[in-house]
Amino acid sequence: MNKTSIIIPTYNGKELLKDCLYSIKRHTQIPYEIIVVDNGSTDGTADVCRQEGITFISLASNIGFPAACNMGLKLASGDTLLLLNNDVIVSRNWLQNMLNCLNSRADIGIVGPLTNYASGKQQIDMPYTNLEEMANQLNEPDSGKWMHVDRIVGLCFLFKRDLMDQIGLLDERFSPGHFEDDDYCYRARGAGYKLRIAGDVFIFHHGSASFGRQEESRVKQLIESNRHKFIAKWGVDPIIYV
Repeated sequence: MNKTSIIIPTYNGKELLKDCLYSIKRHTQIPYEIIVVDNGSTDGTADVCRQEGITFISLASNIGFPAACNMGLKLASGDTLLLLNNDVIVSRNWLQNMLNCLNSRADIGIVGPLTNYASGKQQIDMPYTNLEEMANQLNEPDSGKWMHVDRIVGLCFLFKRDLMDQIGLLDERFSPGHFEDDDYCYRARGAGYKLRIAGDVFIFHHGSASFGRQEESRVKQLIESNRHKFIAKWGVDPIIYV
């Protein structure tokens, strides 16, 4: 039976992680496994994972988002793979609707949902009320709402194992984070895969839970630095795909 491996990197976000895990258990009725990669947390995150009885990797220090995701991907046994931020709360039909989109064509490689907080086309253009209300409004299966895009944001990033077998893992030069998702999308498109937003899936995203605690100027510096790494690697500015 097909299974989705859900990989959640986390760093000192115990309460966010608990909410995320609870929402997955509540709203996922199809086969899945969860792998949490704890990036050197000091807030008891490992205890949460033990209590929940889920697979987790506990790292001695924070190795960054791309490297943590890669560690989880190497452990994953699913036919499909999902990178999920710890500050996301999923809603009804979320995974089934995304899988419907992903599996609708052989050449679709990556799928992402709509959300309240993201850069680019995944950000909803309607006022956010509450998750249940938004899910009731938006999460009825509807292939007419699927959208072709050039970029999917890494906050909830569903892709085929075939794609990973072909293009490899995330590029760790983008550690601690930013543009590793753009890079993966660029590589996927280069390998002939299409990207889709599953417009019949809405999830809640707190937004910048890990990066938000850093000084704003340092985050801007990191974004600019990684943007230049992308340009140096590919010769194009990733901003054109937003």
